[in-house]
Amino acid sequence: MPASATGRGRCLASVIHVLACCWSAWRRPPTGAIAPAACSRSTDRDDGLRLRDAYITATIRCAPPANKPLPTEMERCEPYLLEELALLDRVRVVVGLGRIGWQTYLRTRRRLGLARPRRAPRFGHGVATAFDDGITLIASYHPSQQNTFTGKLTRPMLRGVFHQARALLEP
Repeated sequence: MPASATGRGRCLASVIHVLACCWSAWRRPPTGAIAPAACSRSTDRDDGLRLRDAYITATIRCAPPANKPLPTEMERCEPYLLEELALLDRVRVVVGLGRIGWQTYLRTRRRLGLARPRRAPRFGHGVATAFDDGITLIASYHPSQQNTFTGKLTRPMLRGVFHQARALLEP
């Protein structure tokens, strides 16, 4: 099932839309520029919404049993993540969704031989870790239904993390 059809996908898509990272390819003003998306919900890959200044990837490519990925599942998917991140040469901010996503990014950086963090990183919602190569990693609770239904992560909290990321991208 595509992420946009799940609860976490809807929550994440609405936050990305609010921050103007999501654009509509089908609404073009007279100047020919791409206009901000009119709808805040992505329904499928052909709904006309496109990401701008953002890239979304995953630690694992399948839904793990009981929502708890095993180390072997993460190891199986790691080559794909390593290849994706090696190809991204303009990254300035990374948002690690959930402790697993956050830890995986740190491990992937080590495997790619990238700069270590300036300080020992710690996971906490909204905590930023700066690296000497100019990249900042921001931690966020995962937008799973378990976290959003219990209020551990709210839309304003998730929006705050992406506002923080957007602010780091501004000149």
